[in-house]
Amino acid sequence: MFYQGLLLDYFLAVCCFFSMFARAGCLSRAAWTGCRRMGNFTSSTAGGLASTTCAQYVQDMVSQNCVVIFSKTTCPYCKMAKNVFNEIGATYKVIELDEHNDGRRLQEALAQITGARTVPRVFINGNCIGGGSDTKQLHQQGKLLPLIEQCAPCCAGSGSGQFESAK
Repeated sequence: MFYQGLLLDYFLAVCCFFSMFARAGCLSRAAWTGCRRMGNFTSSTAGGLASTTCAQYVQDMVSQNCVVIFSKTTCPYCKMAKNVFNEIGATYKVIELDEHNDGRRLQEALAQITGARTVPRVFINGNCIGGGSDTKQLHQQGKLLPLIEQCAPCCAGSGSGQFESAK
C-alpha cells in the first residue's frame, strides 16, 4: 500500500516536470505530444495550422481590413487599444488569440512579421503601428485618425465602435 502511494507520487512528479517544460517550449515534439493550452481553451497540436498558413492568415486579415487588432481577452493593453478605436468611432476587426484554435501559432507568426511577440498588435491600412500604448499615443498626438482615413473607402470605419471577432 505504501509502495503504491510512492509510485503515484513519483508518477505525478514526472508528469508535472514534463508538463512544466513542455509549456515553456523546452521539450521537443518527439518528447511531448500533448495539447497546447491558450487561456481556457485547449486544442490538439494535430490538425492545427502550419506556421506558413498562420502567417498567410495574418496577412489576409490585415489586407482585408483597415484596422485589425490581434488581442487577448484579459490583456489590459488590448482593452486600451480597443477603447481608443471605440472613442473615435472606428470599425475594427479583432482576433482574440486566447480564443482562437491556433492562437499560439498566430502569435508566433505575428512575432516574425512585426518583430514583437506582445499583444496587442495593431494594424492600420496594412501596417503595424505597435501595441496599446503606441495606439493611445498616436491618438493623443492626433495622428491616428489620419491613418484610418487613408484606408480604402470600403474599409474606412465610419461605424460606431463596432468590432468583428474572428475565430
